[in-house]
Order: sequence, then C-alpha cells, then structure tokens
Amino acid sequence: MNLPRSVEIIEVGPRDGLQNEANFVPTAVKVEFIRALRRAGFKEMEVTSFVSPKWVPQMSDAAEVMQLAGDQPGTIVLTPNKRGIDAALASGAKAVAVFVGVSTSFNQKNINKTTEEAVEGLVPHIKDLKKNGVIVRACISTAFHCPYEGKIEPADTLALCKTLAEAGVDELSVADTIGKATPDEAYSLFTLLKKELPQVMMAAHFHDTRKMALANIYASLLAGITRFDASAGGLGGCPFAPGASGNAATEDVIYMLHRMGIDTGVDVDLLNEAIEIIEPHVSRDLESWYYQSYKKNLPS
Repeated sequence: MNLPRSVEIIEVGPRDGLQNEANFVPTAVKVEFIRALRRAGFKEMEVTSFVSPKWVPQMSDAAEVMQLAGDQPGTIVLTPNKRGIDAALASGAKAVAVFVGVSTSFNQKNINKTTEEAVEGLVPHIKDLKKNGVIVRACISTAFHCPYEGKIEPADTLALCKTLAEAGVDELSVADTIGKATPDEAYSLFTLLKKELPQVMMAAHFHDTRKMALANIYASLLAGITRFDASAGGLGGCPFAPGASGNAATEDVIYMLHRMGIDTGVDVDLLNEAIEIIEPHVSRDLESWYYQSYKKNLPS
C-alpha cells in the first residue's frame, strides 16, 4: 500500500462551513475561530467569501474579517465574479478561489450561466490575477454527481480541469458537491486527473452527505492525492445544491490520518478547542465522532 508520509489539510470551515448557516455568526466570533484554527497548525484556510450579501448574508462582513484576520500567509478568499475579485484584492487578499461546476444545470442555478459561458467569463479573470501575482485556486463543483443531472462523466470533469489548468490556475480543488461519490469513483477520477495533469496541484473536497467522505479520502490517498479540504466540526453545505450536507469533519479526517501514521502538522486538541468557539453560534448539531468523544472525555 503506497500512502504518503504527510498530507496538507486546507481548512474551509470559516467560509464553506459557515456560508449556509441560518444564524449570522458575529464577526468577532469568526475572527476568534480563525485565529484558533491557525494556532492548531493550519497553514492554508478559506476565511471568507466576497459574494453578494443578498444571496449569502453570512459573508456580508468579508471585508471586516479580512481586516482583522486576513494578514497571514495561506489566507484564501472565495470570489464569484469581477466585483468579488476587486473587493478581495482591495482587502489585501493574496490568494483567491474561483469556482465553476462541471454541470451546466448546476451553473445555471448558481450563477445563471452555462458551463461554457462560465468558463469563458472566468479565464480572463484568472489570467489577470496571475499577471498580478495572485494565487488562484479553482474549485470544481459537481465533479462526480449533480443534483439536477445525475452522474457526471469523468471526461467532462477532466476537460474542465484541463481548461482551467491551461488558463494558469495554481490549484484545482475537485469537489463531490452533494456527497454521492463512492470510493471507486474517487479513486478512478483522481487517478485519471493525476495521469492527465501531473504538474497541477490538486486537492479533493468531499461532503459527508452519505457518510462516505472518509472512505473517499482514503481512496483518493491511494490515487496519489495529498491535499484535502475539510471543515472543522463538519460544518457546511452548498446553498445551490439541494441535499448537500456538511463537509468532511476536519477532526475526523485528521484522526484517521494520524492513526495511519500520516502527518498533518495539526494539533487535533487545539482544533477541538477552536470548534468549541464556533459551536454555540451555529444552528446544527456537530456530529463528528472525534469532537463528540473530546466533549465527553472519551478515549480516542
């Protein structure tokens, strides 16, 4: 079994984890959460999103969050369009995430564009960002399954990834948006992507809707992936993907990796302390096994 000695976890809780929250989390709490996550050892983190507050009210304080907690290396912000990109750069962002779905139906529901139209609009922005020395992360939604179109053909995901790689993105974050992928699908797709795009940095992003996120992460490890998005407490869900539940819980992912002898550089006890900060401010119960064991003081 060929497994890596270390893995990088990109913590997405402050952005992807909170974006769909019914309760508005106070800015001061978000900042405290981000700082606590950094103390736990995360080198890369999505901290906020410059999106329309009409559609995602939770991110209406993006500029304030960046002012108070956006000055560290590895800070990533999500930007859906030129207006968001300009606002992010004005806030001092050095790394931005753009996103597009493989599925046309998903894109039309999300940004009112077909996949082709979305890519045509995105590529010039990517090139401009790279000319200005900004790190660009491309988040590929519905890479496995779509809530409207069903199973996505791997060739379609590969084609989109190739186009964005040619445009100059620094990383592809390939997402199982509705948590329907199976380990064989994860292994197959990432094996294909690694073969066809060997020089492109790549991360896997799994949702735990059907409780297969850890199995899919393991399958992706076997396919050569060493970077994973995860959300503290398992927070998250996509507002434009019906049925999508939370992300893979960072603490459960790290527990599994550490038990397998794979280093992450993250102190999981400090991570649990960070989750305690955010838990009183979210509307859902945090169900991750490791966090609940920590709260009950059970042996792990």
